[in-house]
Amino acid sequence: MEIKHEFDGDKGSYFIEEEGERIAEMTYVMSSNTLVIFDHTEVSPLLKGQGVGRKLVEAGVQMAREKGWKVVPLCPFAKAESDKHREYHDILAG
Repeated sequence: MEIKHEFDGDKGSYFIEEEGERIAEMTYVMSSNTLVIFDHTEVSPLLKGQGVGRKLVEAGVQMAREKGWKVVPLCPFAKAESDKHREYHDILAG
């Protein structure tokens, strides 16, 4: 499964498409030039239990590291992932 990315300068998403339909997505919004909010993660029931949500969050974490951004994980899933993975703490705001 290929994770795709789109970003318009203010908001973006990491997503997986199947036959032109998004079946998994993590969305984010820029709060400032260096602060990003992970605000929503959704995965089709067809993909549940395959680690797809985790992979979407990982893609967002990698982007934040590359850009030097800090992250506020408002999405409950992204927050749970950041709590589970100490290696994400370097990019967390606050």
